[in-house]
Amino acid sequence: MQATTLDQLNLDALSALLRGRIVTPTETDYHEIRKVYNGMIDKRPLLIVQCVDVADVLAAVDFGRHNGIPVAVRGGGHNGGGLGVCDDGMVIDLSGIKFVRVDTDNRTVRVGGGNLWGEVDHALHAFGLAVPAGIISSTGVGGLTLGGGVGHLSRKYGLTIDNLLEADMVLADSSFVTVNEHSHPDLFWAIRGGGGNFGIVTAFQFRAHPLKTVIGGPMLWPIERTEEIMAWYDGFLHEQPDDLNGFVATMMIPGPPFPEELHLKPFCGIVWCYTGEQDGFDKLIAPARALDPVFEHVGEMPYPAVQTMFDGMMPHGMQWYWRGDFFDRITPEAAARHRDFGSRIPTPLSQMHLYPISGAAGRVDPEAMAWAYRDAKYAGVVVGVDPAPENAGKITDWCKDYHQALHPSSLGGAYSNFMMNEGAERVRASYRHNYERLVEIKRKYDPENLFCINQNIAP
Repeated sequence: MQATTLDQLNLDALSALLRGRIVTPTETDYHEIRKVYNGMIDKRPLLIVQCVDVADVLAAVDFGRHNGIPVAVRGGGHNGGGLGVCDDGMVIDLSGIKFVRVDTDNRTVRVGGGNLWGEVDHALHAFGLAVPAGIISSTGVGGLTLGGGVGHLSRKYGLTIDNLLEADMVLADSSFVTVNEHSHPDLFWAIRGGGGNFGIVTAFQFRAHPLKTVIGGPMLWPIERTEEIMAWYDGFLHEQPDDLNGFVATMMIPGPPFPEELHLKPFCGIVWCYTGEQDGFDKLIAPARALDPVFEHVGEMPYPAVQTMFDGMMPHGMQWYWRGDFFDRITPEAAARHRDFGSRIPTPLSQMHLYPISGAAGRVDPEAMAWAYRDAKYAGVVVGVDPAPENAGKITDWCKDYHQALHPSSLGGAYSNFMMNEGAERVRASYRHNYERLVEIKRKYDPENLFCINQNIAP
């Protein structure tokens, strides 16, 4: 694509069509606005269009297509690879399109394309409702949903996409459609796991579930016991009722609010989340307590509290590098690798998580929507995290080496929300048997690949 300069673009014509603002490199707040969650990303777009409604999105898409410039779409800006921003192109920023409308009669919620999950959790909690979604409340609704949505409630209520009922979208030709099981069902199939390849979602409608409080929190064991704990966990969790979820991790305790004697030491941990009553939890979790954890902080809390448990440790602007894979079990060889790399965690915030996909999430037909790994037991991710740019190489190398050691025991592909910019073959592996159908749908709705700054499915 031939490089375009800002002087070649008729920004006055675009501005006349917008209620929102155009931010260019000459603006004093440009450098702040172009930042995304991952502080390692340093991309410089020609312009950022801060949309406030669907009309703004329509105008921005039309402008990008007619000018032949790269187009990136940003919701919450959490994407690890920085795919919500681009160099020398246009960012369509959805953060001004925010609303949360709860329908208590039908137990549904309608959400803007720029909302963060914490805003949705807050609104639903007042009515004793929840939608399953991730583990960090500052994550954007759009990116997490379109990638699939693995989190604390996956075993009980499925992935986020399993609860998606409808979406409003702006397509590459600047048309507007509402997609669901009856309207554009092929497109509805594709966006449930296929990412931002097919258009810009300006509104989502989800099924909500009765949930006010959960019983949750971490248990920790010394890293030297990783193989024992992971073998027990792998044989235990998937046989339990759907109410019980827990992801296993190798991690270091960075500091307060944990006890001082744990600080800067590596551990194997399990972060529990249970949607039933206390007595039921105590019975189910007794085998874990019998393994003598060195630390336990598990109790009843509002669901939004478990969703914000890691927010304070993971603020905006950290250096991030991550790699992911799907696994159907935790082999003894893989557990040994977890102990090895968990013993060599390079910075206090770097860690590895294995999120379970059994229960409700595992009972969906693998061809029912684009998300293809329903037979996996875990979506794994290794994340190198640190506030200091000088540690970027250290965390990246550790993450890559950890991932390379685990990959031979994986199923080959990864949860797209846990991927960096890793190339076409990696994308293909992550959609498996659904990939060719996704290509056909991409060719139908975005034949020129306008929406290519993503985990791209080329037409």
